[in-house]
Amino acid sequence: MENKTLDWEFYLQGFQDIHDCKALIFLFFLVLYIAALAGNTLIIAIVVTMANLHSPMYFFICNLSFGEIIFTSNIIPNVLGAVMTEDGTISVNGCFTQIFLFGCITVTECSLLTIMSYDRYLAICIPLQYYTLMDFKLCRKLSVGAWAGGFILSIASCSLIYNLTYCGPYIIDHYFCDFLLVLKLSCLDTTIIDLETQTFSVLVTMPSFIFVCFTYFCIIKAIIKIPSSTGKDKAISTCSSHLTVVSIYYGSLIAIYVAPKQGHSYNMNKILSLLYTTGTPISNPIIYSLRNKEMKKSFAKLIRWPFFNDENKVVRTK
Repeated sequence: MENKTLDWEFYLQGFQDIHDCKALIFLFFLVLYIAALAGNTLIIAIVVTMANLHSPMYFFICNLSFGEIIFTSNIIPNVLGAVMTEDGTISVNGCFTQIFLFGCITVTECSLLTIMSYDRYLAICIPLQYYTLMDFKLCRKLSVGAWAGGFILSIASCSLIYNLTYCGPYIIDHYFCDFLLVLKLSCLDTTIIDLETQTFSVLVTMPSFIFVCFTYFCIIKAIIKIPSSTGKDKAISTCSSHLTVVSIYYGSLIAIYVAPKQGHSYNMNKILSLLYTTGTPISNPIIYSLRNKEMKKSFAKLIRWPFFNDENKVVRTK
C-alpha cells in the first residue's frame, strides 16, 4: 500500500468544472497577474532609483513587493496553464515546491508586516530617536531574519507531509496545492500533523497580529496628542496604507488557517484564498503608491527624468 515514489501526479480541480467561463477566468487571472507583477516591480524600481525614498519604511516595502512577485509567480502561471489546457495535473515535486514557496513567503510577509508596524511605531511615538534605533544595519538584519525564518519554517512544515504515504485519488479541490488539502490525501492517520499544523498557524499568525494591534494602539494614542492638524494628517497617511494591507492580509489568513473550519465550504475557501493570492499582491502597489504622497511625487519625477527635471534645466540654463 505504500507509495513513496514520485512518478504520480496531483490533480488540481480548481475551476475545471466551469467550462463556459474558461476564457473569462483566464483573462481575469492574466490581468491580475500582469497588474501584480507590474505594480510591485514599479514600486521596487521607484524606491531603488529615487534617493529621497531610501528610508527604512520603503526598504521594507521593497522586500514586501519582492515577496509578492514570487508569491504570485508561484501560483498564477500554473492556474493560467490549467485553465487554457483544461489539464489540472501537477507533478509531486511541483506541488511541494508550491507548498514550500507559499509557506515561505507567507511567513516572511507576516514578519515584514510586523516589522513595518514597529517601524511606524518608532517613527511616530519616538521620532527623535527613530534614525538611531532603526538604522539600515538593523533593517538589513531584520529583513534577513524575516526571509530566513520563512525559509526554515516552511522547510519544517513541508518535511511533515513530504514523506507521508499517499493513496489515490490524488484530487485537490483547489486551484493551487494547499498544505491542508494535500495532507487530507494521505492514507495515514494525520491527527497529530493536523494539530501541529493548526498550532503552527496560530503561533505564526496570532502573535504578530497582536503585536501589530498593540503598536497601532500606541500609534493612535500618539497621533491624538499631536497638536497640529498637519502633523496628524501626515502621521495618519503614513500609517493608513500599512494598516489597510495588514487588515486584508491577516483577515484572510485567520479566516482560513486559524479560525475553526466547521461551516467552511471549499468554494468559500477558494474565494477567501483569492484575497491573499491575488488581492493582496495587487492592492499593495495601489495602496502604497496612490495613497502615498512621497511615492506619487517620486513616480512623477521618475517619468520626467532625465529630460525634464529641475536640475537638468538649471544645467542647460547655465
